[in-house]
Amino acid sequence: MKKIISLFALSLGIIKTGLTAEQSISWPNDPYKVKKYTLENGLTVFISENHNEPRIQTMIAVKAGSKFDPPQTTGLAHYLEHMLFKGTSKTGTINWEKESSLLKQISNQFEAHLKSNDPAEKKNIYKTIDSLSYEASKYAIPNEYDKMVSSLGASGTNAFTSNDMTVYVNEIPANALSKWASLESERMGELVLRLFHTELETVYEEFNRNADNDNRWAYYKVDSCLMPNHPYGTQTTIGLGEHLKNPSMVNIHKYFDTYYVPNNMAIILSGDVNAEEALEVIRKTWGSKKAAAVPAFTKAPPVPIKGPLVTEYFGPQKEYFYMAYRFDGASSKDALMVKMVDMIMANGTAGLIDLNLNQKQKVLAAQSFVEDMRDYTLHFFYGEAKSGQKMEEVKDLILGELEKIKKGEFDEKLMKAIVLNMKLDRMKAAESNESRAYALMDNFVKDLQWSDWVNELSALEKITKAEIVDFVNKNYGTNYAVCYKRNGAPFVHKVEKPSITSVVMNKDTVSAFKMQFDAMSMPEIQPVFVDYDKEIKASRTAGNVELSMVENKVNGLFSLNYIFDMGTDHNKKIGLALRYLEYLGTSKYGAEELKKVLYSLALSVNGNSASDRIYLSLSGLEDQFTKGVEMFEHILADLKADEEVYQNLVNDILTERQNAKKNKGAILFSGLVNYAKFGAQNPFRNQLSEQELKATTGEELVKLIKALPSYKHRIYYYGRMEEEKLKAVLNKSHKTSAQLKDYPAPIEYKERDILQNEVYFCNYNMKQTELVMLSKDSRFDKSLYTAANIYNEYYGSGLSSIMFQEIREKMALAYSVYSACTTPDRPDRSHYINSYIGTQVDKLPEAVKEMKNLLSNMPRVEQQFAGTMESVKKKMQTDRIYGSAIFWSRESLRKKGINFDIRKEIYENLDKFSFEQLSSFFNQHVRSKPMAIAVIGNKKDMNFEALGKLGTVRELSLEELFGY
Repeated sequence: MKKIISLFALSLGIIKTGLTAEQSISWPNDPYKVKKYTLENGLTVFISENHNEPRIQTMIAVKAGSKFDPPQTTGLAHYLEHMLFKGTSKTGTINWEKESSLLKQISNQFEAHLKSNDPAEKKNIYKTIDSLSYEASKYAIPNEYDKMVSSLGASGTNAFTSNDMTVYVNEIPANALSKWASLESERMGELVLRLFHTELETVYEEFNRNADNDNRWAYYKVDSCLMPNHPYGTQTTIGLGEHLKNPSMVNIHKYFDTYYVPNNMAIILSGDVNAEEALEVIRKTWGSKKAAAVPAFTKAPPVPIKGPLVTEYFGPQKEYFYMAYRFDGASSKDALMVKMVDMIMANGTAGLIDLNLNQKQKVLAAQSFVEDMRDYTLHFFYGEAKSGQKMEEVKDLILGELEKIKKGEFDEKLMKAIVLNMKLDRMKAAESNESRAYALMDNFVKDLQWSDWVNELSALEKITKAEIVDFVNKNYGTNYAVCYKRNGAPFVHKVEKPSITSVVMNKDTVSAFKMQFDAMSMPEIQPVFVDYDKEIKASRTAGNVELSMVENKVNGLFSLNYIFDMGTDHNKKIGLALRYLEYLGTSKYGAEELKKVLYSLALSVNGNSASDRIYLSLSGLEDQFTKGVEMFEHILADLKADEEVYQNLVNDILTERQNAKKNKGAILFSGLVNYAKFGAQNPFRNQLSEQELKATTGEELVKLIKALPSYKHRIYYYGRMEEEKLKAVLNKSHKTSAQLKDYPAPIEYKERDILQNEVYFCNYNMKQTELVMLSKDSRFDKSLYTAANIYNEYYGSGLSSIMFQEIREKMALAYSVYSACTTPDRPDRSHYINSYIGTQVDKLPEAVKEMKNLLSNMPRVEQQFAGTMESVKKKMQTDRIYGSAIFWSRESLRKKGINFDIRKEIYENLDKFSFEQLSSFFNQHVRSKPMAIAVIGNKKDMNFEALGKLGTVRELSLEELFGY
């Protein structure tokens, strides 16, 4: 028997709590206006007030990531994260005394299972575990936590585990703070490993999903090369398969007791909150928790990197590589310097990689990014090769750009532009409560000072070109690791599926804690709906172009959009033309110079196409608006074609198309789903053929772009400029024809009638299988909004939804499962019932059987329905559409023929909506409808007999799906 390393084997010291009286601090010039409090028990509280909408982004961050996992029980931190949704001795239980006795027996059996090396004995022990677990489930209330948090009107309920952290996330109404804090205090105060073995199987499924993700494994290969004596490089967050199969409930409890203490945690609140009032709520609910000494993680001396460390990973997805250099941790001066080097190399517009490799089409794609962790910072480079090019050549080209920095061959003005654009990005991020919260979370778990974040741009401004040159010469040599992700058979990460008896689902039972929780009052918040005519000022330019204006009341940013109600369905070449635009210059500016000038002014010019729309957009700082419009119009009117650039673009597109055939998401959700809806002639296949691409010229595409202002279009401006001044700028620069042209007729795609069950299968080398069930409903009907919204909440999404409970929680048949009534984006298209399962191939027959049963018979769970109605209502009461989104929400409604805020109608229907109405909706729009079923999986593992029971099976080739 192997000796199990102690939970504390990696910890060579102890961090003293060092707690004093409560402390508070804030920072001048902080754009997020953060207030940081440290309670007497060591709990850190960050509060960032932002009153744009009556909601709060909450995070509970714990410095307890996978780097603290014992080497012999990897995956522990992540599995613990899952279990903290299961309740405590007060929540999620009918009879704790009886349940706890059974849980103790289950724990003992898992310890015996862990110690045994006899496969037969382990199998028998697991049968006992399964039997005891079934008995224990009779006293459990599944997902009671989610039911309570959903009743608050919370959204985005989730959690994640990474190297340094585990973080629990909720976005709640502003009036729910007290109830949320009391619920989270209870949840984080005690660990109960309830419904353990079914959740363990769910983690197996997550493990298998990771096994199908080439990117994760290629990335990890680089980590393992650069950090061979650190958990970042020696173990993954998901853990090893053999560890997942042999868990220790005892070790999980030890981990929780060790790390989930207030002096190792932070509560982060960002949104419509009064800091002092919120702090008092946290004091009352969390202040009595006891601090405890936390084991100190001691980082071993880094292993020197001598020469390039080269490795490979094989899998079915497209080829690319990751290359990285290693530096000291996030709080080091190195980390700051690396950020500047990274942005000089690639910032998306004017970096050396952007201009010298991507703009000049020397590679298919290249990027640069930084991963800064508590103990190490990694500077990553990513590359994809063109047709006929080796990945090693792309790597050498990137290294060549680093050599230019070493020689000082870059403009010092670029560094100033980088800081200016980072300021703009921070202004955008400040609009989002989520972005604020993530910045604070990141700061806490990496042991950084918020003052360093506040002053980071000033610190970057002070870095000189000479310092950068010296830093790159000293640190960027052959001391890197690279992993080439190549096409080939992947390593099969096998995890055997145990036999599991479906647990009891006490759906309509309630704990005493929940009764008290439900009785707690919440101040009422009245919903606010948008009066589009009031919020969107309508006018016209001198050229009689419709102009819509929304005032930016948040910051000094603007966006300007020229909107054409035609897209690739009207002209297949328009999307190609807008992509070609990215590589072109004008008579005044060469292509590279144009990028540099725009970046120096923190301006962005973009062209995007959809099937029925074209968007030409300009955005940036308001004080650059006039200059920006002049450049915008100059670009659109004075583009210069380059035929060599176009031919290179065609070759790259053809390579990208081959890569797309290796993307299982594109195969399933674009290829198979569109084929199931429309047949062979579908929107996904509306692409220029290779012959059409090669027959087209760059000059033809430039003429197409230049001709756009001659077509009917609309203008949308979001910013602070007064109407008359805005119109003066547009009238001067935006020249249009006296008579604007109508759009060409679009291609029409007819939705298929689904009259019987059909299965469309595509072969892909993967561990799991994924399946989408589609049933066609009526044409767009706005009267379905209310019922569809409630169906989606009650039945198809969220941890406490019926489908999640029945398929994942009860039977552990899938990691991901949902069902939704989708709403078409235009009135001539249909609603669909869209249901999804991702599971192991051997579980597919049982999972599909259960899914079909649920799509034929809707369980009536009164408590669940009441919770759904309360959740939907409270979300709508605090949902706000503001800023630039006001216009875009109206655009979405206009496409459907609706000229008012539909949320008002939905909200007014809620109080009179009954379960009988939901049942009627289910029977009419969901129940037992014929389905087109899209399936992707490994053909050699697929159970075609089981698929045949679902309907007539047709295997489709990649060529049939993609059209090339």
